[in-house]
Amino acid sequence: MAVTTHNTPARRALVVRGGWEGHSPVEATDLFLPFLRESGFAVEVHDSLDVYADAEAMAATDLVLQCWTMGEIEKAQVDGLIAAVAAGTGLAGWHGGIADSFRKSSDYLHLVGGQFATHPSKPADQRSGDQSDNYLPHRVSITSEHEIVAGIEDFDLDTEQYWVLTDDLIDVHATTTHPARADQPWHREVSCPAVWTRDWGEGRIFVATPGHSVDVLADPHVRTIVERGILWAARTGQQR
Repeated sequence: MAVTTHNTPARRALVVRGGWEGHSPVEATDLFLPFLRESGFAVEVHDSLDVYADAEAMAATDLVLQCWTMGEIEKAQVDGLIAAVAAGTGLAGWHGGIADSFRKSSDYLHLVGGQFATHPSKPADQRSGDQSDNYLPHRVSITSEHEIVAGIEDFDLDTEQYWVLTDDLIDVHATTTHPARADQPWHREVSCPAVWTRDWGEGRIFVATPGHSVDVLADPHVRTIVERGILWAARTGQQR
């Protein structure tokens, strides 16, 4: 499926959504479709990864907004995505839609620079047996003056708190800290990136780990960071 605007703005965005339905890929990405169009993008929405293997389409794409949790990606698809980013196509996303996609693909993990490991749950005596068992109050701490987070103060969320495994090629702009708890096996606080960017060839990658649900994405701090990250990642006219 592809849905395209009637106008032809200067830049082209692909919204690629699917995978695990628990992250509401349709509803979550729908939040940002008006923003993309208002920012001058012609938008195509895809519920298949096949577009990644279309070299001509990817070469004409300035931004990929991906929301695809877990699932599998074919070699031609991941190769096409990697080649496009290296040539200047931006890649952006949030939460499991980018940081927990395609767990079996080491090439994809290498591209993004980070991978979801877990989201610690509440202590056993506080769990009710529903999704909220994985919601913890936590702080997102701003750690840079990058344009994506400029002017944003540290803020608090009550949602999944991602523990991610990352490499040293990412630039971290916000972190979140998992406390040491008697009911968990780690013995000291662990800080993980919550917002990062990555330069890859001629392209840019933006990742925000908050975004488990639509209400989290609608939080003013999270939404501002995601919108700025989308614009930052997109190819500019100077890159053509």
